[in-house]
Amino acid sequence: MSAIAVEHDESVAVVKLNRSTTNALDRGLAEELGQTIGAFKEDTRVRAVVLASGNDQFFSIGLDLPQLYPLEREAFAEFIHLFGRVCLDLYTLRKPTVAAITGHAIAGGCILALCCDYRFIAAGKRRMGLNEIRLGIPVPYLADCVLRSLVGGRFARDIVDSGSFYLPDEALQMGLVDQVLPVEGVLPASVKRARVLGSLSQPAFGEMKRRRVEAVTTDALEHQDEEERLLVELWYSDEARKRLAEAMQRF
Repeated sequence: MSAIAVEHDESVAVVKLNRSTTNALDRGLAEELGQTIGAFKEDTRVRAVVLASGNDQFFSIGLDLPQLYPLEREAFAEFIHLFGRVCLDLYTLRKPTVAAITGHAIAGGCILALCCDYRFIAAGKRRMGLNEIRLGIPVPYLADCVLRSLVGGRFARDIVDSGSFYLPDEALQMGLVDQVLPVEGVLPASVKRARVLGSLSQPAFGEMKRRRVEAVTTDALEHQDEEERLLVELWYSDEARKRLAEAMQRF
């Protein structure tokens, strides 16, 4: 069964994460999402992309801990590299991207949303945040850079250091999201924004987006290998293994 469902609303491709309720990120989902984003690069029929969920409970819970925890070091390192590549491809896609967040966006799920150009979230008790520190691991370097570019150093510090989850109005105040809407309005508003942006000059939009993301992209690529190595090293540390094992019981 596919972990992703792609629907087309005129020139807008709506990509729905569809791996059970939580949309936990494993290798299969990451590979499929990466292939989908890659195909959009050359598909002239797709002028904008909306990243959404197939349900209103979770945008994504983040990494699939029960699947990833038992992996040998080399296999986990390959996954981290793959996920980082997918996030970078999404972040640098030279077409408008909008995250339609109808459910919780946690850790890796939050990172995917941050890598989109715009983020619309449903009002209510949906939560968004980067809780990696509570698991004994650092926020991936690209995500850290993207976060600082979006919300500034002070908010980014508070978000990554605390590992807290934020309600929609708090996320809006910090700049994590662009708009809070009733849950039934999130996807339509996201598609509308994507359609409007997609109707503009693609070469011009692509060039302006390149300028916007270039500094972060250059920084991330320069440090990619070492930062991935350090993340993997901490994933297998005694403290992280204990914290991850405890987290799996709540997964």
